[in-house]
This record gives sequence, structure tokens and C-alpha cells, in this order.
Amino acid sequence: MTISPDAIIYFYLGPFPVNATLVFTWAVMGILVLLSWLVTRNISSEVSMSHWQNFLEITVSEIQTQIREVSNQEARHYIPFIGTLFLFILTANVLSVIPEFSPPTGSFSTTVALAICVFIAVPLYGVSSKGWSSYLSDYVKPTFIMLPFNIIGEISRTLALAVRLYGNMMSGTVIVAILLGITPLFFPVVMHALGLLTGVIQAYIFSILAMVYIASASKSAKRNNHQPPSA
Repeated sequence: MTISPDAIIYFYLGPFPVNATLVFTWAVMGILVLLSWLVTRNISSEVSMSHWQNFLEITVSEIQTQIREVSNQEARHYIPFIGTLFLFILTANVLSVIPEFSPPTGSFSTTVALAICVFIAVPLYGVSSKGWSSYLSDYVKPTFIMLPFNIIGEISRTLALAVRLYGNMMSGTVIVAILLGITPLFFPVVMHALGLLTGVIQAYIFSILAMVYIASASKSAKRNNHQPPSA
């Protein structure tokens, strides 16, 4: 039983192994790019539109709604990053129902890479919203003693993001593999259905947590910008 797609080696490019994680990661990205092109190539502003465009607008609108509800900020600044995270993880998890497909989110290296993207995005959005001095000053509030603890907190929550997604995806794969050996008909079908639901939920949770971290880094500036001037 193979737990991680990292262990499945297809071929080598010189000294570098090309494993299932790389292959299926590029496959997911290719599918998303292809679908984006197919849906948007004939995009229309008319009342009458294709079913695919309708579905796309509903998806984007729902993501924007979730971002606004979580951050209380304008969604258009965050939807390129948060939307991409959600769609990538969702597509990778949903495609796990295809035989022989190993979701790249079942690899710890993939989940760490996604968490590092969030780790980098948090200060980028924070500095963009508040400026360098205001953002960095948050690390020493309420006193300078809090600096190492705030840095450790940033690192630990990044690790928690990676471990949470990896653990949930890996556990689903292991359970299905065990049940296939015990009862090869009924239970695996049920577990695949539950795994599909879990995959959707994990994509949602990862994206929401990423938005929470980003919003916490930039919220105070947004709030201060709307405060009335003192008399």
C-alpha cells in the first residue's frame, strides 16, 4: 500500500525522479487552465450566456461572498490568490475518485508548498495594506518581548495548515485501501463518497484559514481608514 504519491516514481530526468506528485500536480494545473480557457473564450456580457459561464459566475460570486464574510473587506483584492488555492485543492481532491489518480494533496511536500504560499502571502497583503512600519510593528505589540512568540506563531500556524490538509487526505486514502482488502464491494464505494465530501470540506477549510490569516494581517489598516477623524 502506497501512502504518499511521492513514493510512486514514473521516470527520471537525469538524477531527478519524476513522481506521481509532480505528474498529477501538473495534470491538475493543466485541467484548470484548459477549463478556464474553454469557459472564458466566448464570455459574454449579454443576458443570454452559456451554462459554463453561468456556473463560473456563480462560483466566483460565492467565493467573493465567503471572502467578504470572513474578512469584512473588499473581496477583489484577495480572490485571485484565495480562489486559486480553493480551486486547485478542490480539483485535486475531487479527481481522487478516478482510478489510479493519486491526489497531490496527499503528499506532504504539496501541502507544505501550499502552506508556504500562504505564509508568504500574509506579509505581502499586510504590507500592501498597512505599509512596512505599521505591519512590522504588530510583531512587537504589546511589548517587544512578544517578537519571538509572534514569529513562532506565524511558523506554527503555517505548519498546522500543511499537516491538517495532509493528514485528512492521507487518512482517507489509507482507510479506503484497508477496506478494499476487507470488503472489496460496498464499503469502498461509501468511503469514496465520504472521501469526496472530505476533499471538498478540506479545500474550503484551507482557503478560509488562509483568508483569516491574511485578513488579520491587513484588517487594522482597513478599519483605521474608515474611522472618523477626531475632533
